[in-house]
Amino acid sequence: MSQTVWIARHGNRIDFVNPDWFLTAENRYDPHLSEDGHVQAKQLAKRLKGEAISHIFASPFLRTVQTANYAAEALDLPLKLEWGLCEWLNPEWMTEMPETLSVEALCQRFPRIDASYKGGIANYPETGEACLKRAGETAKRLAAEFPEDILLVGHGASVLGTAIGLAGGVETEINASLCCLVKVVQNEGEWSIALNGDTSHLTDTETLVRFN
Repeated sequence: MSQTVWIARHGNRIDFVNPDWFLTAENRYDPHLSEDGHVQAKQLAKRLKGEAISHIFASPFLRTVQTANYAAEALDLPLKLEWGLCEWLNPEWMTEMPETLSVEALCQRFPRIDASYKGGIANYPETGEACLKRAGETAKRLAAEFPEDILLVGHGASVLGTAIGLAGGVETEINASLCCLVKVVQNEGEWSIALNGDTSHLTDTETLVRFN
């Protein structure tokens, strides 16, 4: 038996391009994709179009849903919201549990969302170690519950956590740049990393990896 878990980070976010966006935003900790972030997300979707992916899971933050929705359209699949893949709930980055759009509002904007799916949870605040553990346990749970090839779309920290949780230890170095792609493959119960933060599908990549 073999299984492939694809792990992707969202595209560029508006507050990376325009830091002042944060000052007037309604949901300050839930930025949307920037214009070039949409381009990156479309290129990621094009890269994945021919892959045998059966399920797509995304963090409920807007930028990850936007990124994952392009892949869902390319693969003609529903999209499942999974809090276990969410951003690192770091109290140094955010003063409270970040407010995201409701499931109802997201479903209205993105009809491919499967509102019947009930995923895991994440609790604010959390340490970096707790975030990696939460994301790693989520990846292992999803791989076991959905034994087909799956795609997980998250954030820098959850890309690290999911890849390390499946295929390595804390010493494993994972490239988690914007709209990167990690490919983790299981053969006979053993997981290995086949692609580590690949960005060859992108025409524009970041030179300095930013997490917040």
